[in-house]
Amino acid sequence: MIARATQRRGFLVAGVALAALAWFLLAAWSASPWARYLEHGGWPRAGVFGALCAALPAGGTLVPALAYAGGWLLMLTAMMLPTALPVLAVFERMTAGRRGGRRLVALAAAGYLAIWGGFGVAAHLADAAVVELVRGSEWLSRNGWAIAAAVLALAGLFQLSGLKRRCLDRCRSPVGQVTAHWRGRRAGHEAWTIGWTHGAFCVGCCWALMLVMFAVGTGSLGWMLALGLVMAAEKNLPRGRALSMPVGVVLIAAAAALVAARLAPALAGG
Repeated sequence: MIARATQRRGFLVAGVALAALAWFLLAAWSASPWARYLEHGGWPRAGVFGALCAALPAGGTLVPALAYAGGWLLMLTAMMLPTALPVLAVFERMTAGRRGGRRLVALAAAGYLAIWGGFGVAAHLADAAVVELVRGSEWLSRNGWAIAAAVLALAGLFQLSGLKRRCLDRCRSPVGQVTAHWRGRRAGHEAWTIGWTHGAFCVGCCWALMLVMFAVGTGSLGWMLALGLVMAAEKNLPRGRALSMPVGVVLIAAAAALVAARLAPALAGG
């Protein structure tokens, strides 16, 4: 029993250490001469990445995709791994002593990361489409703040929605998430399904907050930390569910303040 408790603590410590390492690497990246590469807008045409893009076949697509995927995976590990640890810890306990138990936990983690990776691709494509929209619109080129205000308002409204609460409730029930899919018959498939479905509810719960990160800049370590803490608190703290509404109100208020700050001078002049 003591050995088993020690093993469980070791699993959680290892998970927290991995997330801490990801934060350290992000901080080092942000403080380095290559910090602009953490921001995906425009960096494929600069420095070493620009040279690689020009030298490799399809480099203009391949190199940015690989670099962006690496940065996104690092951000996911830092921000989202702490929110997935409760489910992974429950699954680790249920598969303890089973042959290949660690592989099954790794499969569950891979399924979780896969769904977030898919979200990252979709968000990146949407971000690229918005950039093209801004380039084609003189008004948006001069008023990019309107997009940021719209993202903040959208995220705030979603925080107040029933869908947010339903997804959050599933994320806050790690035992239910595991027992809903684990029978032990098709172990590998079931492990992947546990991670994938938990990731789907996690995306459903947090997608709007992650879009806020795109609006404020994916290279902003401070915003990453703030949003990561909010998402971890919502899912893991005893009263975390109650945070959704005040966070939503703050985001809507921030959007309104941004609009007011931009329009007030024009109205005063008019």
